[in-house]
Amino acid sequence: MRPVVALASLALTLGAALGTAGPAAAHGDHSGPHRAQSALAGESGSALLSSPNVRHVTADPGQVGISGCFMRSAPIFVTSGADSVRVWDVSDAAHPTVVGELPNVLFENEAMNCGERRTGHGIRRFALIGVDSVQASPGDVQHANVGGGELIVVDVTDPEQPRILSRAPGTTSTHTVACVTSASCTYAYSAGEGNHFSIFDLRNLRRPHEVDAKPGTDGIQPFWSPTAGHKWNFDAAGIGTHTGWNGASMWRTTDPADPTLITTTGRAGRGTDPAHPGWNDFIEHNSFRPNARAFEPDSAPSFAHGNVLLTTEEDYEQTDCTKAGSFQTWWVKRLDGTKSAIVPLDKVELSDLGTFPLSRGAFCSAHWFDFRPGGLVAAGFYGGGTQLIDVRDPRHLKSFGYAVWGASEVWDSMWVPVYDGAGHQTGAKSNVVYSIDLVRGLDVYAVDVPGDGVGAVPSPRSVPHSTVVDRARDGVVPMGLVGGSMALSFAVRRRRRSARAGAPDPRGGRGAVSAGAHPVRCARTDPESLLQRVWPSTNLAFNGSGPQRIWVSSRA
Repeated sequence: MRPVVALASLALTLGAALGTAGPAAAHGDHSGPHRAQSALAGESGSALLSSPNVRHVTADPGQVGISGCFMRSAPIFVTSGADSVRVWDVSDAAHPTVVGELPNVLFENEAMNCGERRTGHGIRRFALIGVDSVQASPGDVQHANVGGGELIVVDVTDPEQPRILSRAPGTTSTHTVACVTSASCTYAYSAGEGNHFSIFDLRNLRRPHEVDAKPGTDGIQPFWSPTAGHKWNFDAAGIGTHTGWNGASMWRTTDPADPTLITTTGRAGRGTDPAHPGWNDFIEHNSFRPNARAFEPDSAPSFAHGNVLLTTEEDYEQTDCTKAGSFQTWWVKRLDGTKSAIVPLDKVELSDLGTFPLSRGAFCSAHWFDFRPGGLVAAGFYGGGTQLIDVRDPRHLKSFGYAVWGASEVWDSMWVPVYDGAGHQTGAKSNVVYSIDLVRGLDVYAVDVPGDGVGAVPSPRSVPHSTVVDRARDGVVPMGLVGGSMALSFAVRRRRRSARAGAPDPRGGRGAVSAGAHPVRCARTDPESLLQRVWPSTNLAFNGSGPQRIWVSSRA
């Protein structure tokens, strides 16, 4: 327990020193309709700057938010942060209410995945957590993780009592984990690293385990992928897209325990095509292919043909917002095994959207996004806020709207799904957007979307009652965790970037110091008191005191 607490203490100490950055000055001469608003934002502190078609409805600042997911069979939203796992009732989408919480110091679980399973006792609902570098929960004190490489199943069947159900170690990075099919989630794939990824068998939720790619070889062997490193996304046609250091690759998952490579983004995805500079300066982050079942090979790129792949390219280490990470569209020409059959269409950096002052020395990369049928994307751009992008013409992307705060780190933005009277998702998306913010917690916006005739107010399909009641919950974000999470993010991903070429990492045993590991020195701390700042109701005791040294494996 001591190493993980020490690392958590390091995060808290760093965060206390870093705090949050103030609003950045405008950068460059960006004339046009947003120029006046840009000047205002530079002076407004934490005030909101938004387009007229976006209205801020409410906020809940009580979590250091990182990721979230919606259940399909009930209006339940699960979020993961650096401090907790939270379960929300989203029956009133405009005013989500926290109904359950699992204290959980964690980094990073950057992509939450929800799963559901029909049983003889009803529907079991659960969420997957990928431990990237550190995890500890007072509800599971006998297990703590420093070094990452682990999948955790959190049972949320009783939304008021989320609990850790099981764990499974992995041989590759679990920076993200993703259900192959969200309906049952019997298998999940890890982000991976060094041209390899892990497949987890979740058919028995109480005893998940990693699948061995080479049963005849000693030890558990991971699976090969030319684009390992960040996220798997699975479309309606059962094709998985793996985004990472070398672009994106698409796979058939008919047998989820033995996927088959179809094609890749080629040189453009690797960032080595002179005809398409800047398409991958760091990592292809995540993806989505709308209307995938309608795929028509060799047809013109359109959502109607199911041949447009949406991605974000993250480059959060780049602080110039003209090239800090873009939202992109790609044309999937064929899915018959032809090499490099995914080619670029269009991309927009934050500066191309022209929606707020370009900051200096700040995070402003594209990050997680969500697609709304009809052609609108909600995307988090870190300090660049929540950006709405019109993708109806995938060859010509443009801004549709935005919401930016002076002090903010938006990691994810997503459209709230529409639920029917029985509480099941209909497949439609409401006009309500949730933005998960490392600094602000959870922000709720209403968007004036084309064709609904509602305007920038929550759609009646999203709100079960005509009276809008402000249910924002009081809460205080533990700012130490904010700074600590940001610092850990830099450290963890820089180690991965050094291994981008795909060379296998020399490894020691689990918990041992492997080659390439780096010691993190912690100043003299009181782990118990620091932990109490995160979990005030906890009654944990620790033995010993004094300076601590933690060895963080390069696998993390």
